[in-house]
Amino acid sequence: MRRMRPAAPSSRLESMAVTMHASKPATLLKITASLVLALSLVACSDSDPPVGERAIAAPLPDVTTLSNASGTKPPPIPAPPQVQARGYILMDYTSNQVLAATNENERLEPASLTKLMTAYAVFHALKDGRIKMTDMVTISPHARSQEGSRMFVDVGTQVSVENLIQGMIVQSGNDATVALAEHVAGSEPVFVDLMNQYAQQLGMVSTRFQNSPGMPHPEHYTTARDIAVLSTALIKEYPDNYKWYSQREFTWNKITQPNRNGLLYRDPSVDGLKTGHTESAGYCLVSSAHRDGMRLVSVVMGSPTIRAREDASSALLNYGFNFYQTRKLYANKAPVMTVKVWKGELDDVPLGVVQEIYATIPRGQENLLSAAADVPDPLFAPLSAGKPAGQLRVTLGDKVIGTYPLHPMQEVPEAGFFGRLTDDVKLWMK
Repeated sequence: MRRMRPAAPSSRLESMAVTMHASKPATLLKITASLVLALSLVACSDSDPPVGERAIAAPLPDVTTLSNASGTKPPPIPAPPQVQARGYILMDYTSNQVLAATNENERLEPASLTKLMTAYAVFHALKDGRIKMTDMVTISPHARSQEGSRMFVDVGTQVSVENLIQGMIVQSGNDATVALAEHVAGSEPVFVDLMNQYAQQLGMVSTRFQNSPGMPHPEHYTTARDIAVLSTALIKEYPDNYKWYSQREFTWNKITQPNRNGLLYRDPSVDGLKTGHTESAGYCLVSSAHRDGMRLVSVVMGSPTIRAREDASSALLNYGFNFYQTRKLYANKAPVMTVKVWKGELDDVPLGVVQEIYATIPRGQENLLSAAADVPDPLFAPLSAGKPAGQLRVTLGDKVIGTYPLHPMQEVPEAGFFGRLTDDVKLWMK
């Protein structure tokens, strides 16, 4: 039988079509292989696409009051009171927001406000177990020779740490203060170095101590802001020891001395902290008060009289309590929002704060509160709970009143090869 030949193409176009049809599988294979190779290189590359940043509105708990819900204008907030002091500051204890201040960063002589840091270092030693309340301390000639306010301890006698603490805090005894410093560190100069190290750790950037009781020295200084930072740290870290700051009197060696903080007798909400006075420093007073779940710390430095420092502190505290309120916004480790994750084993991750977040705001202005999160765009895995993945901004009107790191609430490992490849394609097409 005769073999039939294929019919010849009737035209040049038909010839081209036949050629392309014959080579199509090979061509597609080459294109597909090239595409896979290119995407593989992208997925395996150490460099991700450029990362920007985006702001995402963050939900706030319902803190709106009925007055604001009705649409009425918030009440006006008057200016802080004018007080007699070289420098002062009024700070909320929980939010650390400053409600009023004048010359709060000016270097001033602290006088016996220094004993707040002495107490902080002593409480640290107690917490670490390096000393005990029942330790008996032998009074040195150096401790007994201190001038100014004293507990009236005698050289060579032994006094317990607990009694010395009361002598330092309630009676503002310089002798008791130096005796504690020597017991904790072996000598007062070594203890002073410890005080300065704690000041650095707390962020007291404009503070320098030269002695433990607060005696005048050209290089012994602090600021109202730094003392407020120290005071809040002392209350937060050592609440069990804070009780001594409200003790109204203490008797030693048959001598009863009252607490020099006059506000303890004038205002039942005041429960601390410390007075200070030298001729060069003027009259100083750190006050802390608690009313209706809100605590404020007031620092007044360089007032002309005892009455002036008390009136200044009282006016500042009343101003803060009357015109401001503190609200809890987020609990510790509470999820704030959920965001998209790229190249991870999870598609989304909740972000949250790792501390309780409070806001101190003028009364009646809750509806002006808002929050937003600044997060990388895109956000890539791996993500660790110990490393921030963004920042939370709390705003009152157009003013940022607090920023806090946002942490992943769970670990997000990096995805495998094909997971990363898939997200690379999505990002490329985005």
